[in-house]
Amino acid sequence: MHPLSPAVHGAKSLVVVIAGLSWSTLSRVGFGWFAALVAVFVLGATVLSVISWWNTGYHVVGRELRVHEGLLWRRTRAIPLERLQAVEVVRPLLAQLTGLAELRLEVVGGGKTEAPLAYLSVAEATALRQRLLAVAGRAPASVPADPATPPAPAPAGRRLHAVRNQDLLVSQLLTPQAFLLPFGLAFVVAQFLSEGSWSFIAVASTLTAMAGVLLQPIRRVLDDWSFRLDRDDGTLRVHNGLLETRMQTVPLHRVQTVGVTWPLLWRVKGWLRLRLEVAGYSAGEPDDRNRPDRLLPVGDTGTGELVVAEVLPGVRLGALPATPPPPRARWLRPLSRSAVGAGLDDEVFVARSGLLTRRLTLVPYARIQSVRVTQGPAQRRLRLATVHADTAGGAGAAAVDRDLTDAWELAAELTARARHARRGA
Repeated sequence: MHPLSPAVHGAKSLVVVIAGLSWSTLSRVGFGWFAALVAVFVLGATVLSVISWWNTGYHVVGRELRVHEGLLWRRTRAIPLERLQAVEVVRPLLAQLTGLAELRLEVVGGGKTEAPLAYLSVAEATALRQRLLAVAGRAPASVPADPATPPAPAPAGRRLHAVRNQDLLVSQLLTPQAFLLPFGLAFVVAQFLSEGSWSFIAVASTLTAMAGVLLQPIRRVLDDWSFRLDRDDGTLRVHNGLLETRMQTVPLHRVQTVGVTWPLLWRVKGWLRLRLEVAGYSAGEPDDRNRPDRLLPVGDTGTGELVVAEVLPGVRLGALPATPPPPRARWLRPLSRSAVGAGLDDEVFVARSGLLTRRLTLVPYARIQSVRVTQGPAQRRLRLATVHADTAGGAGAAAVDRDLTDAWELAAELTARARHARRGA
């Protein structure tokens, strides 16, 4: 790793230590002892970071990335590059200030980020990302015998879209959280004033509650700031972030599904949001900040159609079929029957859902891993069934409350189309 890696890890430890000791400790022991405690903890964290840095390294052997770490207990992780789904170059704020970057890998079945390499220089992280993707996309016979061979320069790429930060800010104002924000702040302030206490615990609790109200919309803006989407041959490149920048590279043939969302308040401006599902992302990370699945945080219908056509060639977003369930499904969905639906396009399986927030899920036939037909007790009485198209990413799509006969026919057709698509891939 880069020689500055221990300093960055140590600085992160400093923030954690100071937050852990808190100002209450300062008031009890005095500034001198407080500074001494911080110095001891920071020194210990820095020493451990240096030892970890000295004993951590990586190298590419054939079609594997091997990461070595540990002093007393040595551990070597081997990542088969043919399972590689995507590679991210992530730059937290401290890494940006020191000119460093972190490389994160997403692999099939990994469940979470594999072998994060923190930290590398930006040039080294970019070159390693190119090399790993090149090795992952080649046949074994075409991999260079010399692992030290530098990667070929990447093509310049083609800009698909850049989101205006103004639209990003407006989109967050057109959310239920933004409309409820003044009421939440007023409630927190009123509760604090009614208590009449200005103690440390009261102030800290109030600030924490207010931060919780403000955090979600602010975090979304910071995460998607300066969002850019590029295409290089068969890969997508996503750039986003302000305090923590991300540069994600996703091979298009690894995309499992594309999700389209029309939030209620966004429909006034004709805006939508696009999400990717790539195997290893959706189920692995409980926090959506760690799921680099953004395809378009906000955009108009024309931009959405353009991006979808790039990711799924031959798919026209405005001409996708989706028929609703039969009329007797009203007993199960009295309000939302007309909002759900499903259909078969030439290239993708289409599933529609949502009453207030409309959603559309597109699943390429070649990405369907299995097809299931399920029935609940109420569905059995109404002769209805739900057809699930499962993908390697775990989410897939479902045609809910279909006529039982139609459900079995749909399942058979999905199975046939998936088998044909995989043969032609």
